[in-house]
Parts: sequence; structure tokens; C-alpha cells
Amino acid sequence: MTAEQGTDRAGDVRWALLTGGVKGVGKKYSQDCWAAKATADGRAVVLTVADGHGSAAHFRSDLGARWAVEEFTACAEVFAHEAVRVGADAAGWPELRAEARLLPQAVGHRWHRRALFHDSNTPARGAAPAQRAAAHRRARGRGAPDLAAYGSTLLGAVLTEHTLLCWQLGDGDIVLVDDGGEPHTPLSSGPDLGDETDSLCEPEPWRKTRTHWQPITGGPPPAVLLSTDGLSKSFADHQGFLDFATGVRERAAEQGLAAVQGQLADWLARAAKYSGDDTTLVGAFGARRDTSDATGGHEPHE
Repeated sequence: MTAEQGTDRAGDVRWALLTGGVKGVGKKYSQDCWAAKATADGRAVVLTVADGHGSAAHFRSDLGARWAVEEFTACAEVFAHEAVRVGADAAGWPELRAEARLLPQAVGHRWHRRALFHDSNTPARGAAPAQRAAAHRRARGRGAPDLAAYGSTLLGAVLTEHTLLCWQLGDGDIVLVDDGGEPHTPLSSGPDLGDETDSLCEPEPWRKTRTHWQPITGGPPPAVLLSTDGLSKSFADHQGFLDFATGVRERAAEQGLAAVQGQLADWLARAAKYSGDDTTLVGAFGARRDTSDATGGHEPHE
């Protein structure tokens, strides 16, 4: 795991990416998946994390999480190019916001197609492939195919010099830390209610996806941190989690992101020990360019 950088060549913003994930204590493998990458010639960043539900009813959720990350990244890269094209032109922002509201539906359709195809060929419930395919056709007629085996949450963000867009379906956390060190959770829905969460496996999951739009005018963009709920659940209270997020930004500013990246695996391992859950964190930090001119990122990772 290494910190990567990208440069907004038109706007002189340098992006640095932070990534890491560990499996929960006692688990055979992680059901989290993530990606973080610079795109649009280094002028935008795409971040995403997904958390497969992992219980017996969702025994293929590692696949669901991987598909969530892959399909979000594909759709978000297209959106990021458009966001860069619009830039600071406020006249183009209403149309961009409309596209942002449609993105969850595109991701949901693509995810459902992959899950249906996989389940038709390797049925989760034991039926022969032909029988399972017929069952899916009947279910689609009723509007509710059974894809619970693949259930996953999905969080994502696109960040440019001028705009920030975030999307969230299900549990997990998106934290924005501004230049003054103040944390914000724009898509928080309040305390978690047990293990229940919204999921891509539900019919029309885009209707439950929350969206945040934020123009960036003056000053640097906020630090953007996305994490699965294994991280926040490891703290005694929500304020402790927010203090951790603020501390990540402060350490990155004081010590450099490479130093933070070098410690991240240990921090996440300790969090996973307390929460017992898979724990993943990705982040993006923007600063005015000095001499850096590289681009980079992390492809989908489980």
C-alpha cells in the first residue's frame, strides 16, 4: 500500500490518495472491496468502498462488493470527465447535478445484470442453471429477483478542483475534513440500527442512495475519507471516530501522506480487532501543486 499522487494540470491541484483494508478477526477472507484512482488526465479522483454483508444469507457478498466497486468506478470515471469539462462554469452545474442523481441507477442496473448472469449460471439456491434462469425471468416480471446472496453496500465519491460529489447506499461513512480541521458527515443517516442496512441486492436500490453535491469555491478542497462500518464501529462513540478522521488529515499535513500510509495498516488492524469486522479506508487529499507532476491510483482491491 502506497500513497499515490495526481495533478490537476489545468487548475494546479495535486491529489494524494490514501488506501488500506484488513479482514475482520477470525474471518477467512474480507468481504470489503475498494478502489481509489486519479482519472481525467489526473484532474479528478474517484473513490469507492463496498461492504459485502457476509452473513449466511449473503454468502456471495464478496462478489457483490467487487462488482459494486467495479461498476461504480466505470460509471464514475465517465462522470468525472464531464465534471472536469464543466469545471468552474456554474451554468453547467445544474445539468451535472442531474447526471449525478442518475448515476446510482446506472450502477444499480449494471450490478443487477452481473448478479443475475452469475446466479443463472451458478445458482445460489441449488436449482439447475436453466431452472434458475427461468425463475429470474419470472421474478423480473414481478420486479423482484432474489439476489440476496450477493448483497453489498456502496459508497463513492468524485472530486475535482471545483466540485465534490458523494453517493452512499447502506452503512459506512463519508467524512469531509475542511482546511480548518472541521469534520463533516454530509450523508449520515444517524446511528446504525443493528445489522440492517440498505443494499444493492434490493429492488431499485438507487431509490435509497443518498447524494451530496458540493461546489468548491476558494481555498483547497476538503480531505475526503470513505470507510466501511468496521472502522466507525471500533470507536466508543461517533465523536471518537470523527476525531480519528480529523487526526488522519492533521498527520497527513504535518508528517506527509507517505508516513500516514505507512501506519494505516496497523491502525486498521487495531480497529478490526475491536469491531470484529472487515475494515477499509480510502481517502483523497488536495493541495495546490508545487513540483509534483505524477498521476496514479489503486485499482479495485479486495
